[in-house]
Amino acid sequence: MLLQQIFRRVIKTGSLTFIDHKGRSQHYGGSNQEPGVVIRVHDAGTEWRLALNANLEAGEAYMDGRLTIERGTLYDFMDLMLRNMGTAPLPFSGAIMLYDRLLKWWHQWNDADASKRRVQHHYDLDGRLYDLFLDTDKQYSCAYFPTPETTLEQAQLAKKRHIAAKLRLQPGQRVLDIGSGWGGMALYLAQHYGVEVLGVTLSEEQHRIATQRARDMGLSDRVTFELRDYRSLQGPFDRIVSVGMFEHVGVPHFPAFFQTVNRLLAPDGVALLHAIGRSDGPGSTAGFIRKYIFPGGYCPALSEVLPVIEKSGLYLTDAEILRLHYAETLRHWRERFLAQWDKAKELYDERFCRMWEFYLAGSEVTFRHAGHMVFQLQLTRQVETLPITRDYMLDDERAQAAGNVAGLRAPVAARSA
Repeated sequence: MLLQQIFRRVIKTGSLTFIDHKGRSQHYGGSNQEPGVVIRVHDAGTEWRLALNANLEAGEAYMDGRLTIERGTLYDFMDLMLRNMGTAPLPFSGAIMLYDRLLKWWHQWNDADASKRRVQHHYDLDGRLYDLFLDTDKQYSCAYFPTPETTLEQAQLAKKRHIAAKLRLQPGQRVLDIGSGWGGMALYLAQHYGVEVLGVTLSEEQHRIATQRARDMGLSDRVTFELRDYRSLQGPFDRIVSVGMFEHVGVPHFPAFFQTVNRLLAPDGVALLHAIGRSDGPGSTAGFIRKYIFPGGYCPALSEVLPVIEKSGLYLTDAEILRLHYAETLRHWRERFLAQWDKAKELYDERFCRMWEFYLAGSEVTFRHAGHMVFQLQLTRQVETLPITRDYMLDDERAQAAGNVAGLRAPVAARSA
């Protein structure tokens, strides 16, 4: 069968045993005695759909129980496939990629109405779901791991410090957070630098929680969250930060995004963009992710981003690539989610849990084996705005860790006492 031919061609390292819908077993890769992954497909139609369009069908088949893992885990299976597929692309993948690229602008047409609808699809899920696997600050973006022993909580704090250091903040400045999520970044900047922050989101659930957090922390006088599209804002802002939002912009809207940043940024302002990208050039969003997880989402290559920045009138003053940091972040999320499976099932159902597991596991192996990474781009309107060496970033980051940042304010609880 075609699917068996694909496995035979692809699996060169590791070990896979495939059991077809008739119960017949075929081994690929290492010896039969080698511990490996065993999968079973339960009907002929699924076998054909897997062979023709695995990017969509693998996830749907796993969600529906038409593909089951008999030995090993879903992550083991996906890791095995992605490790091998780099040297042996699947049949029809070229045709599917061409089709996706022809429809790329249609899939990523995120005007104001589409953006709100698509953001709500993912971020307005029951907030208790995210509590099951995120850190206590509800940071839903790539963490920063200084050491392999760094915990998720520590790594998310390190991420906020890393970004704050690049903004070169001063007390009293006005900061815009585009795509403010549950408010963690905005609250951190206001609390530790004495700045005023406006956070904007299109998620009603995130807006509600972030606003309540600001009240609970006694920061409502310095942090405001609004439910609105960034394109409708008026500036100027001394600093602009955007973490994990750019993936929802879409290539057709890149010019508008950077033109808006330029319009909103003060003449001596600084912007910091943190987003997922791909190191292997322009591509398309996998069918499963586009259909079930992030409609309208796309992780761009820098070759799609930098030419737009050049035309926007902004200066690119610093660029950093975070390679395996998101893979480690996703590993923590996946392990936490699996440990809370029964609670997630109470919120939704078994099929949803399998969908979410497939999303987390697939994303992790994509960062490990398929060229995804995170980029941080620092932007200004004037070439002389920032020091010409990067020493100030490291100095600020170390000062944050030591609790000695210029403008650092005592924790709210201590001030209230």
